[in-house]
Amino acid sequence: MGCRQISVIFLLLWVILFPDNTAVVSAVEDNGTVFVYGRAAVGTIDDDFICATLDWWPPEKCDYGTCAWDHASILNLDLNNIIFQNAIRAFAPLKIRIGGTLQDLVRYETPDQKQPCVPFTKNSSILFGYTQGCLPMRRWNELNAFFQKTGAKIIFGLNALSGRNIKRNGEAVGAWDYTNAESFIRFIVESNHTVDGWELGNELCGSGVGARVAANQYAIDTIALRNIVNRVYKNVSPMPLVIGPGGFFEAAWFTEYLNKAGSSLNATTRHIYNLGAGVDQHLIERILDPSYLEQEATNFRSLKSIIKSSATKAVQWVGESGGAYNSGRNLVSNAFVYSFWYLDQLGMAAKYDTKTYCRQSLIGGNYGLLNTTNFTPNPDYYSALIWRKLMGRYALFTSFSGTKMIRSYTHCARQSKGINVLLMNLDNTTTVLAKVEINNTIATSQLPWDSKGEIQREEYHLTAKDGNLHSQTMLLNGNALQVSSTGDIPPLEPMRVNSTEPITIAPYSIVFVHMPSVIVPACA
Repeated sequence: MGCRQISVIFLLLWVILFPDNTAVVSAVEDNGTVFVYGRAAVGTIDDDFICATLDWWPPEKCDYGTCAWDHASILNLDLNNIIFQNAIRAFAPLKIRIGGTLQDLVRYETPDQKQPCVPFTKNSSILFGYTQGCLPMRRWNELNAFFQKTGAKIIFGLNALSGRNIKRNGEAVGAWDYTNAESFIRFIVESNHTVDGWELGNELCGSGVGARVAANQYAIDTIALRNIVNRVYKNVSPMPLVIGPGGFFEAAWFTEYLNKAGSSLNATTRHIYNLGAGVDQHLIERILDPSYLEQEATNFRSLKSIIKSSATKAVQWVGESGGAYNSGRNLVSNAFVYSFWYLDQLGMAAKYDTKTYCRQSLIGGNYGLLNTTNFTPNPDYYSALIWRKLMGRYALFTSFSGTKMIRSYTHCARQSKGINVLLMNLDNTTTVLAKVEINNTIATSQLPWDSKGEIQREEYHLTAKDGNLHSQTMLLNGNALQVSSTGDIPPLEPMRVNSTEPITIAPYSIVFVHMPSVIVPACA
């Protein structure tokens, strides 16, 4: 019997006799280096970069036999829930984009409307599977009060199919009838309500989803929206943004649209569902594959280039991103494992100068930042909140030398003149010990030493409870993140580490590292 066979037998006996210690047996360490170019930023994000969506889906919305929306719609959300209120307040402010598939079937119950305001009714034989719905102004008044109370900034998605005829092939013919939309916008202004941006349409660009509008016509309609905003807000400051098209990226369509919309547009929005359908059995496999994650960089890069060479002054936003379409997947898109995808998306978006990133959804479906029934935060909520706390506006070029299973991003720090490094270990067995080099200089060599000879950094280690990637409980430095009995969001406290020590990135873990004493020109 060879030595290799003896080793295998010994390992099997160890696993059988000591199952709780198998991680020790399989533990492997590797070294790596984070290279940060700190002379200039590669991307700049909005101060309120983090955004989440609220949708219109009624409880009857089901996917693959699962009905995951419950009372998470704009029309039926419990606005009095304390956890819900505190979850939004914690971002100070959180951008909220109101929109989704059914927004292009919504009528607004403004004072000049004579028709009864009726809810959506399920009808699988018609466009989007529902009849036209309505937003009562009484409900809007409640929503506005809620948004004011929680300090949210609102992006409202308007019905862009009004007045058009939809052919059997999905082509939407005719100009946008903006009569009801303009009436709603006037109601908002006359009521002294605040909407920070008006977005035209949802997933009608390019090939469209269910229906599509040609780029030339969409540009004409966007200019019409700009003219409405200019008229109605003539004596109001600040003037809200005009945003579009809110759909999937197709280079040729976006190029024509941006050139023809020109200066009428403030932000161009695209949607991302790059992981596949919620029912797909390979979601986790894709999330943990660094080469798969990197594929989306092509679209970020392409849109950035199109904007730069076009007639528009618009900036790039991700207006809706849920990763897995058709409401996500329970215990995947609302579990710890999804933070690898979500934080990678945030880092990548910032790197390519994306100003705002809207997660589908704040609540609703299986991909909500909050639990649909009890409003408690899912792991991605805390990932977003830690990003908000730590990552400043300027993204720095970052690369990692070592294993390919580490994803790395760096920003100027929000709370100091230093930097924050985000590191994610997609490997299930290897612990990585990483050092940081700034502009080809070891970071620690730039630290001012104190009288004790020690400078500390702050680390936030995120892991899944019991090491289970499907867990909906996230641990911060080993402690479960949970709301209090009074509905308060828990504080996010770091552990302090001697800055001369390497950064330890455990298997299947995420680490934010705040290095306040590492000063680079881009952050000065």
